[in-house]
Amino acid sequence: MTVRLQSEPFEPGVLLTRFSAGRGETGAVVSFTGLTRAEHGQTTTLELEAYPGFTDAEIGRIGEAAATRWGLQDWLVVHRVGPIAPGEAVVFVATASAHRREAFEACDHLMDYLKSRAPFWKKEHGPDGARWIEPTDRDRTDAERWET
Repeated sequence: MTVRLQSEPFEPGVLLTRFSAGRGETGAVVSFTGLTRAEHGQTTTLELEAYPGFTDAEIGRIGEAAATRWGLQDWLVVHRVGPIAPGEAVVFVATASAHRREAFEACDHLMDYLKSRAPFWKKEHGPDGARWIEPTDRDRTDAERWET
């Protein structure tokens, strides 16, 4: 059960292989990899800021709550900070459980939280300058469905 914030690029396949290794009692591993979009040439760099010690602790709190809610055996969140180019992986989430439904739902829940509520500050840089990014209405609606 791990949260890693890092400025260095990561290889999602390597993370998934390591996360899946040696799981004799696990019935399902679900993962999600989020990539930075170029937004049709409007984004040349995505910049993410976080407060070390705070951001990772908050993500850890949500991860532990998900582990309890869905009976996870394990979970992993790796999230980039700093400048990230289009096409690069920005986030990796993996969940492990005895059964697939729990692993899928927990992974989806964690991504909805990361997208809409995690304490990150996001800025897109492009040909027209820089602009801060806020969660969309869809991001908020996706996250709200887990509150029941």
